[in-house]
Amino acid sequence: MNHLQWLQSSLSFLLILNFSHPSYGDVGTSAQYSPPFLPTACYGYDPGQFPSSNLFAAAGDGIWDNGAACGRQYLVRCISAAEPGTCVPDQVIQVRIIDYALQTASPPSYDGTTMVLSDTAFGTIANSTAALINIEFQQI
Repeated sequence: MNHLQWLQSSLSFLLILNFSHPSYGDVGTSAQYSPPFLPTACYGYDPGQFPSSNLFAAAGDGIWDNGAACGRQYLVRCISAAEPGTCVPDQVIQVRIIDYALQTASPPSYDGTTMVLSDTAFGTIANSTAALINIEFQQI
């Protein structure tokens, strides 16, 4: 691992560690969506837009910012849901915004959320059978 990779890893770890404190992020809601994901409002049919981890999201109106949200990255964690035990405790993910929630190729599990997570991202922080969760998120 070269110096730059070590520095990036260390910075990511510190951001996640810092994010674990409940007062640093914004609070919103999240749904999930499944394939097909193309085309997206940000990058059209470009398959290179998807992170290899498949941790990506579509921005809702509250964070879309007339398309300026494209490419932004957020730390996200599930904080609660209607059904107790839905959230994976202490699980934080990093997602990249690749789409606009009101224009996704496939419908989200719930409309009007802050963010619509890919099915992989959603399933990493919450029980994938849930339609809606409350999240804490922070742009990085």
